[in-house]
Amino acid sequence: MEAKLTELLGIKHPIIQAPMFLVSNVAMVTEAMKGGIAGCIPALNYRTLEELRSAIKELKANRVEGGSFGFNLIVNKSNVKYKGQLEVICEEGCDFIITSLGSPEETINQAHKVGIKVFCDVVDLKFAKKVEQLGADAIIAVNNQAGGHRGDKSPEDLIKELSSSCNIPIISAGGVGSKVDIDRMLGYGAAGVSVGSPFIASVEAYVTDEYKQACVDYGAKDIVMTERISGTPCTVINTPYVQKIGTKQTWLESVLNKNRKLKKWVKMIRFSIGMNATKNAATKATYKTVWVAGPSIEHTKKILPTKSIIDRLVN
Repeated sequence: MEAKLTELLGIKHPIIQAPMFLVSNVAMVTEAMKGGIAGCIPALNYRTLEELRSAIKELKANRVEGGSFGFNLIVNKSNVKYKGQLEVICEEGCDFIITSLGSPEETINQAHKVGIKVFCDVVDLKFAKKVEQLGADAIIAVNNQAGGHRGDKSPEDLIKELSSSCNIPIISAGGVGSKVDIDRMLGYGAAGVSVGSPFIASVEAYVTDEYKQACVDYGAKDIVMTERISGTPCTVINTPYVQKIGTKQTWLESVLNKNRKLKKWVKMIRFSIGMNATKNAATKATYKTVWVAGPSIEHTKKILPTKSIIDRLVN
C-alpha cells in the first residue's frame, strides 16, 4: 500500500499507530517502526520532562529505515505541561507532532523551525481550514468511528469534504481494524490512516491484561460515549462499572459549565479526575473499569505482538 502519507513520513505503509493515553510507549512505537509504519506517543504519558526526553532519545536510537515516530500534544489550557513538552520535543527532535484539543499555532511555528512536521486533529471543515492556514503539514480527520475523543461525521463524509476543500493531506482517524477498512479510507481520498484501538491488545502495551482482554471480549456494539472522563464526549467500553456511574455529566457540572467564568476550571477538574480514573483502570486491578476504546476492537480476536497486528492490517 502506498499513499501520500508514505511519502510524507518516509514509511512503507500509510499507517500511523495512533497516540493513546497510557497505552502507547517506546516498545510499541519501536515495533511499529520495524513494521514499516509510523508510531506516536502522547507526551502526557510521561510524568516528567526528563522522562519524555529519555523516551525521545531511545526512539531515535531505535529508528529504522521505513519507519518514523512522533508525539501527541494536548495544546489547550487543560495541559499545564504543554509548553515544556513542546520545548523538549523541539530540542531533541522527532519526525512529527500531532496536536489535539486547541490551537496548534505555537506548535506549528516552533516545530517548523527545527524541521518537525505538524499534523492537527480536526472534526470538521471549519477547523481543517484554520489549521491549513496556520501552516499544518497534514490534517488528522477524526470521524465518528474513532476511539477516545471523536467527531460527528462518518469517515466517508468527512474525508470527502476535507479532501475536496483542503490542499494538504488528509489522514483518516477512526473505524480502521483491517486492510479492508484501510482500502476503503484510501478510496475515499485519504492520504493514510491513524489506527489506535487495535493496538491496545498488543503484547507491548503497558496496560493490564484485563484491559487487553476486554478489547478481545467486547465488540463494536459495546462502545458508548461518556462525558465522565474529560468533560468532552469520549468513547469507552460499556463495562458494568460504566453502566453503574452513567455516561452523562453530573447536574452540578452541567450548571457550572454554563457559567463562563467557571467553565474552564470545572473542565480542568473533570479532566484531572477522569484521567486518574482511566489510569487506575488501565494499570491496576480495580473494579472501576473505565477502558477507553473505539469500535474497531471488533476485529481484535486475541492479544498479539504489535508486528502481528501490523501484518493483519497490511496483508
